[in-house]
Amino acid sequence: MKITGAVLEESGRARPFATSRPITVGDVELGELGPTELLVKVEAAGVCHSDLSVVDGNRMRPTPMLLGHEAAGTVVAVGAAVTDVAQGQRVVMSFVPRCEHCEACAEDGRLPCSAGTAANNAGTLLHQSRRLRRGTETVHHHLGVSGFATHAVIDRASAVCVGADIPPDVAAVLGCAVLTGGGAVLNVAKPAPSDSVMVVGLGGVGMAAIITAKAQGVERVIAVDAIDAKLDQATDLGATETYTPAQVERLGIKARYVIECAGHPSAFETAFTATQSGGTTITVGLPSPAARASLSPLTITAEARTVVGSYLGSSVPSRDIPRYAQLWRDGKLPVEKLISSRIELGQINEAMDLLADGLAIRQVIVFGTA
Repeated sequence: MKITGAVLEESGRARPFATSRPITVGDVELGELGPTELLVKVEAAGVCHSDLSVVDGNRMRPTPMLLGHEAAGTVVAVGAAVTDVAQGQRVVMSFVPRCEHCEACAEDGRLPCSAGTAANNAGTLLHQSRRLRRGTETVHHHLGVSGFATHAVIDRASAVCVGADIPPDVAAVLGCAVLTGGGAVLNVAKPAPSDSVMVVGLGGVGMAAIITAKAQGVERVIAVDAIDAKLDQATDLGATETYTPAQVERLGIKARYVIECAGHPSAFETAFTATQSGGTTITVGLPSPAARASLSPLTITAEARTVVGSYLGSSVPSRDIPRYAQLWRDGKLPVEKLISSRIELGQINEAMDLLADGLAIRQVIVFGTA
């Protein structure tokens, strides 16, 4: 079938992207379903730094690639081997499919699935299939989702069913921002209400960590970012203290759990320095592979510190997305407040500029109902 999608033609073009136009929006051919796959009508898709990192060349992927990995939609058709998903169900699309058979999948979310990771690196779906073409040209899948399009074919392992009561834009943000930021709180830190949690870097992931910590009843939630407007929004979301990185250093602000969400060496160094003795630094940001940070190994030993890497918030999407959906229903997780704007697919290059400039929390592409 013919769909409309946003295809990255080339990574690393000069900014502003609104001028260099690395992403083109146009017709793409979507192939037939495989037996383990779903055809999904995309309703909403979030614009995330993991998309930007492919556009700006910090994370190299094969191109041309139909971008978008944080998305939600309604199932239109199911493959012959799919028995637990029905036409008409709303699904959140997860960008790390799980085969449930490899050693990594046995780690309860601590490690991403080996098969899913290999497929993501190759630009295929979980079972090495490709369903996207433009004429004779193969178009690669982005992280098994390619959600910046009117429709997507995904493997069943990349979908988590949620109730129709979860709005599409909220459902989309559950699939990456909340899984990652919230997972760093729920799956890694596991704070008690009396613990202190600091979040360094207040994009969609960092803000999701803020609201998840508040949902868990954490009394002291500290937000850190260089942009004042983000600090103001963090206060609105429940942060009890806000600081710039320079203030954290000057004032010696510390917390038991410090979650780094910016994907930059300086943010990691700020997070490490701000972790109290016996505390844990949790890093979920994805910097350039060439990035390097400086820290003291002696501090880790002498202060009994822990440094933990957490990919996708150490989440198991099938377990965790329903958990966040219920917190939203209960009024404890205001995911809709993370959405800074709702945009059209044709605004995608401009959206990448806003994201790169730190001027957006979560821009969500909303697709029409026709």
